[in-house]
Amino acid sequence: MIDEMIRETEKELKALKKYPDAKLIDIIKEVGFECDLCGMCCTRQFNDHVFLLEKDVEAMKQIDASLITPAPYYEFCDQKGNFYVSGYSLRTKEDGSCVLLENNRCTIYDKRPTICSLYPYMLHRETDEEGNLDWRQISGLDQHGCYHSEITDEDAKVIASDIKEYEEAYLEQQIAFFKKVKEHFKENGSKHVKSVYDRQMRAFEKGKEIVVYVFHNNGLELCRISKEE
Repeated sequence: MIDEMIRETEKELKALKKYPDAKLIDIIKEVGFECDLCGMCCTRQFNDHVFLLEKDVEAMKQIDASLITPAPYYEFCDQKGNFYVSGYSLRTKEDGSCVLLENNRCTIYDKRPTICSLYPYMLHRETDEEGNLDWRQISGLDQHGCYHSEITDEDAKVIASDIKEYEEAYLEQQIAFFKKVKEHFKENGSKHVKSVYDRQMRAFEKGKEIVVYVFHNNGLELCRISKEE
């Protein structure tokens, strides 16, 4: 299972590196996104969670370690009920807004996480209407912000470069996580058990504290969380 996940992610990374810069630049110029300061992209209503790259985690820890939490959608759960996830995300408030959002403004705008500075220009592998697999821009078009604004060729090139750098770092982090979990499972005689995963998630939804091992700095950091958090 894990070996297949590694192979597929490595395949995806290879495809990303071959993605034509010119095509991405054309997408950026066509979309022409311009922020109108509505703050909607900083809420769970429009973005499920803000995944943090390794460098972003370190930056957030320097500001306030309580800003981060294990990313949702844990990839694995062993037979003892311990979950494993590929990284951290930003916390959200009870209303679903980012913990760093105040009066529709980011309180650390100049130090905001990488993905926040790129949004909505994100690339994901998905199929088009004809079933062809390709990298496509998918993030909340026409739901907030302004579109079809003029973006210069030079600015589009910078954005495109930053996007590919982020996406490559994300996929490389996923691959390193899968390899670390494989190593951890082998050393501890553990394995992923779907039935235990489902049972633990039901207990978590009812308020039980769970153990989550979060991938960071090529290691697995133990965290204990509950639904109340």
